[in-house]
Amino acid sequence: MASEIVLDREEARRIAVRAQRLDAARPEGLVPLVEHLTFLQLDPTAAIAPSADLIAYTRLGASYRPEHLAAAVESDRTLYEWKAQDDPVQPPFAMLRPVSDLALNLDRMANGPIAASWTAWLDANARFRQDVLDRLRDAGPLLSKDIPDTAEVPWQSTGWTHERNVTHMLELLQGRGVVAVAGRVGRQRTWDLAERVYPTGIEAVPEAEAAPLRDERRLRALGIARPQLVGGAGVPARVDGSDREWRVDPDAVGLPFEGRTALLSPFDRLVHDRVRSQDIFGFEYLLEMYKPAAKRRWGYFALPILHEDRLVGKLDAAADRKRGVLRLDAVHEDAPLGPSARDEVDAAIDDLAAWLGLAVERP
Repeated sequence: MASEIVLDREEARRIAVRAQRLDAARPEGLVPLVEHLTFLQLDPTAAIAPSADLIAYTRLGASYRPEHLAAAVESDRTLYEWKAQDDPVQPPFAMLRPVSDLALNLDRMANGPIAASWTAWLDANARFRQDVLDRLRDAGPLLSKDIPDTAEVPWQSTGWTHERNVTHMLELLQGRGVVAVAGRVGRQRTWDLAERVYPTGIEAVPEAEAAPLRDERRLRALGIARPQLVGGAGVPARVDGSDREWRVDPDAVGLPFEGRTALLSPFDRLVHDRVRSQDIFGFEYLLEMYKPAAKRRWGYFALPILHEDRLVGKLDAAADRKRGVLRLDAVHEDAPLGPSARDEVDAAIDDLAAWLGLAVERP
C-alpha cells in the first residue's frame, strides 16, 4: 500500500490549481487542454458566456474563440459530445470529451447499466427505435424536430422530457453509443449514426480496465480529490487541518508554482466539488441563478475569483450584448484584498470584456 502523503493547505491548493491548468503556465491548444481536463461541461446558461467557452478562455486566454470548439466537434472530429448515463461522479449534463479517450468509454456505452424504466420503454418502442435509426441512416444528420415521432408508448416523466419521445429516444441511443451528436445549429443538436460521427477502427478497452484508467485521468485533472470521485487512483493524502480522506496525484506534489488571477465559470472543476472548495480553499459558493433575486448573496451567475492559489471572492456581472457592455454589479471580496490584488482582478475583468467584445460598465 502506498504511503500517505501529508500536505499543508497551501500545497494542496497549489496542486489543485496547477492540475486544472489555472497557474501562470497557460496551456497551448484546445484539444490538448480537453485531453488533460478529460471533458468540458456543456451548459446553455450564457449570462456572460457559455460555460465550455468560459472554461477554455480562462485557461487558453484571448487566443481562444468559440468557433474553435465548434470546429473540433463538427469538422475536425477531435472532440465528441456524450452524456454518461451511469457515472455517479459526473453531473447529468452533456460533456465534450476528447476522441483520444473514446476507447475508454465504448464498452461502457454498449454494455453499461441503464435504468430499468428506460430499458422497458426501449423494449416497448422497438419499432420506433428502428424508425429513428432508419431516418438518420437515410437523411442524417438531423435535428430532433425533423425526425417523426412514431412512438407506440409515449415517455412518461415529471420532468422536461415528458412525451418528448424523439429527444428521449435519441439521448438513450446516444448513451448506448448507437447515435451521436454531429454538431449544433445554435443550441439545437444535430444527430446522426455514431458510425458516421466517431472515428472507425477504435478498439474498446474492456470496462474493467477502462474504469481505473478514467479514475487516473480524472485525478490528474483534479490533482487532489476525495476518494469517491477518483476511486483508488493516486495515493492517500492527509491535508493539515482536514479530517477528510484524500487521494493525490503523486507526480503533482512538490512542483514549483506561479499563480495568476482568473475569473471562473460557476461550473469550473476547480470549484465544482463544493466540499473540497470549502475544506481546502475555505471558499463558500453556491450558484444562485435558481434563487429569487432578493435571496441572492452574490448574484445570478457570480464568477468565482481565483488569485494566485486562493479563491478570494465572486464577481457579479452580466454581458449586455444589446448595449455592448459587460455590466459589473459587484465584486464580492471574501476578505479585503490589497491594492495589487484588486488591480489584478480589475485587469482580469478588462481582459474578459475585451475577449467578449464588450466595454466594461462599472457601478
